[in-house]
Amino acid sequence: MKTLRVVQKRTHESGFSLIEAMFAIVILGVGLCALMAMFGSAVYTMQYSQENQIARQKAREALEAAVSARNDTTITFAQLQNTSNGGIFKDGFATMFQAGSNGIPGTTSDTSTPDFFRLPGPSGTITGTSPPDKLVPLDNFQRQILITNIYNSDGTLNTDMRKIAVTVRIFDARRGAHDYTITSYISRFN
Repeated sequence: MKTLRVVQKRTHESGFSLIEAMFAIVILGVGLCALMAMFGSAVYTMQYSQENQIARQKAREALEAAVSARNDTTITFAQLQNTSNGGIFKDGFATMFQAGSNGIPGTTSDTSTPDFFRLPGPSGTITGTSPPDKLVPLDNFQRQILITNIYNSDGTLNTDMRKIAVTVRIFDARRGAHDYTITSYISRFN
């Protein structure tokens, strides 16, 4: 009589060992830490780009005001200089204050009210009132309006043209001071 023999196959169940699981947790932890660091960096970059945009806007405003002052009948071309040269624009970097009676920022007639930047409130639109508009004080900003003479190719002074450079400086605890400069030329003629 033949005996029926049942052959039992041994199956090896495979899975993760404790060491493999620990390595996976470490790799996942390193990846999550890198992601958190990148998130923090992105938030900082967003804040920096907002400040940089404000600096650009304030520099453009000051430049446009200086150029439009040339067309003002109460301000002469000779006054479109820094105070050290007998003009109306302050010398050096100074705290940004709201424009005074002449409407030109950075001059000796500025008010003592610190400048600010108006952002939309909860409605998403700028209403012109505060609240609901958000007013961002520009405490960490300074502005310099530097007006220099232009010389002709023969070395003589060009009395009809000047170079104007508006620099807005942002102070940041992490990066230090950062400047944004816009330069243009202004002539006596319209």
